Amino acid sequence: MQPQSAAPSGAVGLIEAPVSPVSPPPVSLPPAEVTVTPSAPEAAAPTPEPAPGDVRPNPFANDPAYQVFLDSLDYLRPDELARVKEAFLYAEAAHRGQTRQSGEPYITHPLAVAGAVAEWRLDATAIMAALLHDVVEDTPATKEEVASRFGKPVADLVDGLSKLEKIEFTSYQEAQAENFRKMLLAMARDIRVILIKLMDRLHNMQTLGCMRPDKRRRIARETLEIYAPIANRLGLNKIFRELQDLSFKNIYPLRYGVLAKAMKAARGNRRELLTKILDGIQTKMKEASIEAQVFGREKSLYSIYSKMVEKHLTFSQVLDIYGFRVVVKDVPTCYLALGYLHALYKPLPGKFKDYVAIPKANGYQSLHTTLIGPYGTPIEVQIRTQEMHHVAQEGVASHWLYKDSEKSAAELQYQTHRWLQSLLELQSSTGDTAEFFEHVKIDLFPDDVYVFTPKGKILSLPRGATAVDFAYAVHTDVGNRCVAAKINYELMPLRTELNSGDQVEIITAAHANPNPAWLSYVKTGRARSKIRHFLKTRQQEESASLGDRLLQQELLSLGINPADLPPAAWDGVVKESGHRSVKEVYTEIGLGKRLAAVVARRLLAHQASPLLASAKPTSVVIRGTEGMAIQLAPCCRPIPGDPIIGSIKKGQGLVVHTHDCQVIRKSRSNEPHKWIDVEWSPEPGKLFDVDIKVEARNERGVLAKVATEIAEAGSNIEKVNMAPDPGFFTTLQFTIQVANRIHLANVMRAVRHIPEVVRITREQKEQT
Repeated sequence: MQPQSAAPSGAVGLIEAPVSPVSPPPVSLPPAEVTVTPSAPEAAAPTPEPAPGDVRPNPFANDPAYQVFLDSLDYLRPDELARVKEAFLYAEAAHRGQTRQSGEPYITHPLAVAGAVAEWRLDATAIMAALLHDVVEDTPATKEEVASRFGKPVADLVDGLSKLEKIEFTSYQEAQAENFRKMLLAMARDIRVILIKLMDRLHNMQTLGCMRPDKRRRIARETLEIYAPIANRLGLNKIFRELQDLSFKNIYPLRYGVLAKAMKAARGNRRELLTKILDGIQTKMKEASIEAQVFGREKSLYSIYSKMVEKHLTFSQVLDIYGFRVVVKDVPTCYLALGYLHALYKPLPGKFKDYVAIPKANGYQSLHTTLIGPYGTPIEVQIRTQEMHHVAQEGVASHWLYKDSEKSAAELQYQTHRWLQSLLELQSSTGDTAEFFEHVKIDLFPDDVYVFTPKGKILSLPRGATAVDFAYAVHTDVGNRCVAAKINYELMPLRTELNSGDQVEIITAAHANPNPAWLSYVKTGRARSKIRHFLKTRQQEESASLGDRLLQQELLSLGINPADLPPAAWDGVVKESGHRSVKEVYTEIGLGKRLAAVVARRLLAHQASPLLASAKPTSVVIRGTEGMAIQLAPCCRPIPGDPIIGSIKKGQGLVVHTHDCQVIRKSRSNEPHKWIDVEWSPEPGKLFDVDIKVEARNERGVLAKVATEIAEAGSNIEKVNMAPDPGFFTTLQFTIQVANRIHLANVMRAVRHIPEVVRITREQKEQT
């Protein structure tokens, strides 16, 4: 939180907002015993000595908000309480003179955040970090100073909550992404970082009133896209809903106002109906001797607005703006209550969801059903135990709050730990910060489907996930080697979207590799980052191999045998180019970022005298299996037997064209230095795509006849397009696979013998 006296930096979490003189904590939770979150116990730091400039006595000693804050710390030991008070004094002194835009002392903001964190009954370390969360960012205080006074654990939390102020970013988006990465990595090490950050963001959202409308909208969108989904992912339902509604209010204030007014009117209009439904459910539970708490609940404004937008409804058409919650003693009673509710009102087909047997990824458990109530009104009912209710409301924070929720909270802690570890793995395989940011944002909106492995293990994936996403969720090696999938025992393509309940088995092959086309349909950040990492690594290896061959060819053309060059020559070129190894130089050549001719001349400059070559100059040999480092131009689609020539293009490697390709005619004349000699290997390692055009009489079965002849000639059809002419003829365009020019000639000869065929030609595109 930036004080008014400091210049804004435009990074994540940067908010200027007013705060009321007495800021109650954003949430109010019942007390319970505290459980410390870190895996290893923290040694309590000694009570710090007052820093120069600290004011004694405490100027806020009689402030009502400060007294409320102290009252909320009744679960701490006296020595812990003393440390918290010292942290407050330190923060107050550090922020003295800084104000919020409302004109109030800046310290009121960290005090409100710490009070909210205390409502979760987090430990003293977290409370102190909440009080100090802006001192490193907004005052002369340093992390080292905080560590010396309050201990390293507190300083680490504060550092995780601080933005990267001293780094120059090219844009707000870059700053946002980099600070987001820093926060998530800190969160992965200690979950308390995000709990404090969410309360920081919630208090800022509650106090946006004095800011410019454009700034309010930017902060609200950031909250809606990032912080609300994180709260949901951690099971913090109350925080999630409040952040959504506050964001909605600041992004679309007029729509929010109209909808809020309509909701207020609906409360009065539907009160009688809601009372009737509530009484009916309570009576049914009593008749069944089921001890249950039955609550009516009003859906959040943002969820109603989202439904209206998604389904193109008016407010009057949204009938299920109210829901009901039935809380019972144990899991068997959940299903028993469900049966009685279905006897009371007819269930709506396809609207039952069992999140008890298969919990959501954030630990949420409940039975969901929609009933047809009085006057045909749809009634959404959630049935859960008290333990499930605690976890549903407070998510990962229930670990600290409720002793009766220890089992569910422990499972949620495990799920949260897995998710945080996946963030670390995602970060390590994603080099670009903005790309990492986008991957995480995708994963924060799961709308999960639940699928099964052949051994019965349940995996949660985002809606729209494919078999490839499933493969990478199982293991990176499974994803990298997958070739097909069996979904519910049927062989299906890898791009098939999965549905809840599907059983998926991945078929792998030892020599299979990820296909770049997978990036067009995978949904999870994990799959996307793993595919890109593999392709990038493979491209570098293939580019290094190509660069080696290109440099050898250039040296041989100069009469130099590469093997005879002294190590000092190679070392000199590596050093002056700023690379760490010869392989990096090869990679740069293969990617077209450096010319082989220039590197060859630099090598000669680093040796004493020219060396006679022991081998004759040769062309670069093309097998077709080199991968991404060598590309066959799509304009002319060269195949073995075609005279060919190559061109190094920056970032693309070696691009191979036919000699008579129309696309390159001008470039070969104007820039001959960019072209190199290449030749086909006597034994190419693959089949090659080629385009042919068949003109035939428009008679029944002609396409089938042509396709049959192509297949019998030993060629695969990759693509076909049929364009009937207005008259008696039709044009068939095929992309087929052949081994070489002789194979192509055999295919064309076979097709030419068909009586209906008038002409067959090989096609070349006019432009790339």
